[in-house]
Amino acid sequence: MTDAGIPVTPPADPDAHQGGFDLGGSQPPPAGAHYRVLARKYRPSSFDDLIGQQAVVRTVSNAFETGRIPQAWILTGVRGVGKTTTARILARALNYELPNGSIKSPTIHMPTLGVHCQAIMESRHMDVLEMDAASHTGVDDVRQINDSVRYAPASARYKVYIIDEVHMLSTAAFNAFLKTLEEPPEHAKFVFATTEIRKVPVTVLSRCQRFDLRRVDADVLMKHLANIAGKENVDAEPEALGIIARAAEGSVRDSLSLFDQAIAHAAGVVRAEAVRQMLGLADRTRVIDLFDSLARGDIASAFKEFREQYDTGADPIVVLSDLAEFVNFVTRVKIVPATADNVAFGETERLRARDFAAKLSMRVLSRMWQMLLKGITEVQAATRPAAAAEMVLVRIAYVADMPTPDEAIRMIEQTGGASPVITGSATPRSAPASPQPSMQSPPRASSAPRSNAEPSPRPQMTEPMADAQSAPPALKLNSFAEMVALAGEKRDLIIKAALEADLRLVRMEDGRLEVALEHSAARSLINDLSRKLEQWTGRRWTVIVSNELGQPTLRSQAQLQQNQRERAAESDPRVKEVLARFPGAKVVEVRKLAPEPPESDASGEDPAERPDSDDL
Repeated sequence: MTDAGIPVTPPADPDAHQGGFDLGGSQPPPAGAHYRVLARKYRPSSFDDLIGQQAVVRTVSNAFETGRIPQAWILTGVRGVGKTTTARILARALNYELPNGSIKSPTIHMPTLGVHCQAIMESRHMDVLEMDAASHTGVDDVRQINDSVRYAPASARYKVYIIDEVHMLSTAAFNAFLKTLEEPPEHAKFVFATTEIRKVPVTVLSRCQRFDLRRVDADVLMKHLANIAGKENVDAEPEALGIIARAAEGSVRDSLSLFDQAIAHAAGVVRAEAVRQMLGLADRTRVIDLFDSLARGDIASAFKEFREQYDTGADPIVVLSDLAEFVNFVTRVKIVPATADNVAFGETERLRARDFAAKLSMRVLSRMWQMLLKGITEVQAATRPAAAAEMVLVRIAYVADMPTPDEAIRMIEQTGGASPVITGSATPRSAPASPQPSMQSPPRASSAPRSNAEPSPRPQMTEPMADAQSAPPALKLNSFAEMVALAGEKRDLIIKAALEADLRLVRMEDGRLEVALEHSAARSLINDLSRKLEQWTGRRWTVIVSNELGQPTLRSQAQLQQNQRERAAESDPRVKEVLARFPGAKVVEVRKLAPEPPESDASGEDPAERPDSDDL
């Protein structure tokens, strides 16, 4: 039936039209005929065909059944999840009518083609306007919509405006849309689609009902591809479908495009090996073998496996990315064993992931992930990616079964300071000597001498004068440290920093301060300090700049104490043992802990209070 309602005979060949939906028939076209790609041929035409978006279908279904239909929807999500398709299905559901007139209101149940369905799905219905906002960004384009929205639909129940990539509209165009969008006529509905929801003004979002279309799970995509393969009479291995589903990253359109390409590439049965070659991916089994070699610290086998994959055309970045993906999969299996039941992964991959998850500790997996993550960035920036990737593998293999610094400290303590026997080989099996391990976190000393410096005492208040009834009590400062503490209490960070770093104390009395200045001191520091002290203490202060050298600044004294603590920590036998086992490591910080209780063991320290590697 045409837009004017005149019935016409539909075309005999359902593939003769070039609309966006498949209206029946799934046999491939004869040789020489125009071919319609799978992404268009199997585009959903109803909510029943829409996969992976159950939340949207349920909300729209309840809204239609109760008559609570909003005036505008906005659909957002990544590419290929069905935003434009859902918009067209909404337009079809809003205007669904049968020739016998039995359907009087919008419905999501559309078992057969209605009066307007053919034209809507082919984007040629005069009451369903589709506009690409990427090429119609101006206010004039929106003005045309505002002018036409006042008129009733020609033949359908509603006028539906579908605006794709709505975030591309200009600010003026959005502003011109606001009034119409908030109070449109009863016969007008708006459906927006965008991949950049953050670029849409809040004033527009607040006038629309928002739907976030989610990525489709890999197992759902696999079932969808298997169903299409059956309709197309194409034989495809489940593993090949799993590879395509994972490569699509949740996009239905991408999965169908890749499947279309795989059918042409295979020219027969779609096998996993052919899909890997098409996508430039390494063999999943070989990636697992590479992971096994790295986990065992066998760098020779890892080099051999990587070179074989590289010689067959695998990209070093892709190999490392696949390796990182498998590390993530093993970690997920270790945390949630049911993850290994996902059929989107191959049988070999799932079985070996279970085995690795049982053998490897979480620290090994997390360390391998961190090194791969950093290594991928290095390979991307390297002029020789293959060599850079090999160096990443070397780092991973060399630290495969080495203990972390905290574990090494515990082992040293358990052996009483003697050289601990580390289970497992920390050296790759192909290395004749014990090379220096790389990528090691610097260990920290397990104990260090405590600083004798006490925290600065808080300033004490003096008794008010008897003849000053209304005067506030004066504050007496007994030391330079109390003055610094007072500046901190008053939250004057500039004065506090200057007292610590720019002033060297010569002598101090109550109401009189004599200091020497550093070169970094500000010119106005003396006047500012005198004025601040008078405000804070309630008495006049005389601040004098002396030619004497004075004491070191508080910051210099603190740095000296820190250096002394670090040297004392480095001289500790246990720290020396750790530094010997981790060449290149050094003590970077010594933290002061709370005083220890009097109970102690033979070594003079309570083991329960002894700090671990995170304290130093």
